[in-house]
Amino acid sequence: MTGEQQPISQPQRIDRYVGQYAERAVGMVASEIRALFAVAARPEIVSLAGGSPYVSALPLDAVGDMVGQLVATQGATALQYCTAQGDAGLRERICDVMELEQVRAHPDEIVVTVGSQQALDLLTRIFIDPGDVILVEAPSYVGALGAFASYQADVVHVAMDDDGLIPEALEEAIRRTAAAGRKAKFLYTVPNFQNPAGVTLAAGRRPRILDICRRAGLLVVEDNPYGLLGFDGEPMRALRADDADGVVYLGSFSKTIAAGLRVGWAVAPTAIREKLILAAESAVLCHSSFSQLTVREYLNTQPWLEQIKDFRELYRERRHAMLGALARMMPPECHWTHPGGGFFVWLTLPDGINSKAMLPRAISSRVAYVPGTGFYADGSGAQYARLCYSLPTPDRINEGIRRLTSVIETEVQLRDDFGPARPVS
Repeated sequence: MTGEQQPISQPQRIDRYVGQYAERAVGMVASEIRALFAVAARPEIVSLAGGSPYVSALPLDAVGDMVGQLVATQGATALQYCTAQGDAGLRERICDVMELEQVRAHPDEIVVTVGSQQALDLLTRIFIDPGDVILVEAPSYVGALGAFASYQADVVHVAMDDDGLIPEALEEAIRRTAAAGRKAKFLYTVPNFQNPAGVTLAAGRRPRILDICRRAGLLVVEDNPYGLLGFDGEPMRALRADDADGVVYLGSFSKTIAAGLRVGWAVAPTAIREKLILAAESAVLCHSSFSQLTVREYLNTQPWLEQIKDFRELYRERRHAMLGALARMMPPECHWTHPGGGFFVWLTLPDGINSKAMLPRAISSRVAYVPGTGFYADGSGAQYARLCYSLPTPDRINEGIRRLTSVIETEVQLRDDFGPARPVS
């Protein structure tokens, strides 16, 4: 074509390294939530999907001044390397935070991590060989399932109800695993306002769960990002408070300060703690001094307990808006949990309605949620959906539930006319 620029053909995206990857990398896939991010971020979409905290509620001017002062007075430290265990001053303040849940710990017992997600990765690295068993709740946190899958663990789900993990189901899972000639390496649990189900492990069940695990020689990994975000009464007593030798406690400031700082921690028995430090050194050498000192200064200089109360009230209002909208609008075949804190409601859809197959129609109707399949290692859970109320305003929540209700009603009509939908591949 004379005088015209020839189009440049785009090269085919062929993976030149097929056959060279480690076996554990072959099955890596994007999580249900990550795949939704780009779509859910569009302004016309009411996103009830990603579990993001409402960081705009922070006193951002005061935090900005604090950060400026930090750099001006401690910049040489904040912008330098630190130890893999984490800043000593921050670890002292973490002990203060955990005392709210009756955990008594020494700063030397704490390892600072990049959110609690890195702690999950490090724990899995030091405990799991390919094919080892991990017991987890059904459903369970998608980020934990991703970490476990990356180390080729065999995940066995344990049933929950509205009072959390069922002790009898845990005993049965341990028996089945032993009968197969195997031993679970640890139990992973989110006991407070669980992600994704929103339920809380009842106080009466906690000693039973610990006793079952103690008798089975089973380590408990207690992941507790939402424990201070309950809407009624004082924070519940942590599992770690009753078994320091048998529980690794994971905490995070992502929900109570800001997710973007990426600061979490693990409290572990001495031998496990030492291996966590070695694993952290090999993974990242050390964590961000700047983020750690920012959190330390926030805890030292800002009214952080009052801010947590503000977050609790804000999330309580949004939880109330979501539960009210579900009660007013959803078809009678739908059911949902009633969380006492945290970010999430777990929605049970009518029989024959597949949340993954329904998602494209929901996006077309400008509402997003996370299909339940993302929270089960075997891809089951299609009858469920996770709804998050932490980020949208009450008005947006009402509008999102209205749109979602319309989508579900359409799916029910299609089911009645043509039979259940099949998931999109």
